[in-house]
Amino acid sequence: MSYSPNLNSGFTLSRNRSPYQTSTSGMCSMCVEGCTSPCEIGLAAVLGSRTVYPTTTGANQIASEKNYPFDYSHFNIGGRVFGAMGCAPTYEEAAIYNVRLERTYGTLHPVRLAMPIILPALIKLNWQDYFAGAAMAGVTCMIGEDAKSKDPDLKIENGRIVDFPFLGRILDTFKKYYRGYGQIVPQCNVEDDMLGVPEIALTKYGAEAIEFKFGQSAKGTQPVNLLPDLDTALQKAAMGNIVRPDPTDPAVQEAYKNRTCPNFYMYGRLPQWDEAFFRDRIAALRELGMKNVYFKMTGYHPADIERVLCIAAENQVDMVTFDGASGGSGYSPSAMMNEWCMPTVTLEATVVGIMHKLRGRYPTLPAIAVTGGFASEDTVFKALALGEGAVTAVGMCRAPMAAAMNSAAVGKMIENGNVPEHLKKYGSTIPEIFGDLPDLRAIYGVEADHFPPGAIGTFSYLHKMAFGLQHFAALNRKFDISLLDRSDLIPLTPQAAELL
Repeated sequence: MSYSPNLNSGFTLSRNRSPYQTSTSGMCSMCVEGCTSPCEIGLAAVLGSRTVYPTTTGANQIASEKNYPFDYSHFNIGGRVFGAMGCAPTYEEAAIYNVRLERTYGTLHPVRLAMPIILPALIKLNWQDYFAGAAMAGVTCMIGEDAKSKDPDLKIENGRIVDFPFLGRILDTFKKYYRGYGQIVPQCNVEDDMLGVPEIALTKYGAEAIEFKFGQSAKGTQPVNLLPDLDTALQKAAMGNIVRPDPTDPAVQEAYKNRTCPNFYMYGRLPQWDEAFFRDRIAALRELGMKNVYFKMTGYHPADIERVLCIAAENQVDMVTFDGASGGSGYSPSAMMNEWCMPTVTLEATVVGIMHKLRGRYPTLPAIAVTGGFASEDTVFKALALGEGAVTAVGMCRAPMAAAMNSAAVGKMIENGNVPEHLKKYGSTIPEIFGDLPDLRAIYGVEADHFPPGAIGTFSYLHKMAFGLQHFAALNRKFDISLLDRSDLIPLTPQAAELL
């Protein structure tokens, strides 16, 4: 059998004509002359190289369609019936609500999390409620790379950003609800860093941290964007982007005029960062007031993973997030989303092994977060247990964004007097229907009734994750989430048993 999808995909809305396909090629078993069915081959024959990327990117999220043969479902969660760890073994103290979920990380400036969850980087869809809900829930969140491209008021002078008002608005969505937990972190790719996003974020807009992005599971390379015309190509080149063919070349401009010019593409630079770069860069940004620094990493070669962790340890990086296969939320090559990177469970095991190897070599090691396909409290628990103390938090991205979008849409329907049928039994107003509002009022007061429904929904979803984690931890008689280890897991397959 094949674990990969056939040559039909939600990425491109392509489909096979025949219900019978070979698992080797993904093609219909009978490919006929005159067929116009839009399979991947047919679509590429018409649209060409642009079909390397999803043609459906827009008001949606996109992630792997591959059915990976090994994941967290290969474990069940164990349980215990005697005593209590992390509290006194009494009826009063050994209670589900007393399971401590707070985590603290940071080398020079500690950051507290209300629960062992972070929200990895994006800057699309309902980002306002995504970041506001993160602040309400008390977790760290990251602003996706290349946010500058979404700012019509961005100003660049002499190759450096001098005005980036959109970034200020993004940061404010978190700061408005900040309650002492978590942090909002602008993420930087190579172009962001070259244009001075860290400097302006820290000195003009009040950011306290920066994340450097090496890659993610859905996009190990940087994106390639088809540009519609010469004017757009010139604009992108003026911003410091690599554009091919070079739109400033007179010969290219003449070819464009004569309709003999190839398509214009904007290429994202691959990081060429090394130990010397980060030694100097991190020191310079700390001089500007940066309190915390993060790395975003994925399942590259294990030697590269170890090298990045060593760089992080040498420079007192606060957290490294490792993104495993099956995740993804945006514009990434279709085949790359399906066919590259270690599955998250395998990547986590690799990282934890390297962390154990590095223990004692450095005074401090960075906190570790793992992400890539998490959407329920059971998988979060399994990842924390598999991490054996080396994993501080689990990253959840697509699922909290889905919560933000769904609750915003439901809130709008309720406000318009059109309560969804499945919710009518709970009431007819937002305070009646949104079940975790009392918990928000306990934090912020009665003004929480007027918070954006999408942000309430993001909080509520994460609040549910926390409550579920407390149940599983109490089931194992562990009343501090930091006590989880591999003894809390039951392997269901030989491959799972090898990791325990």
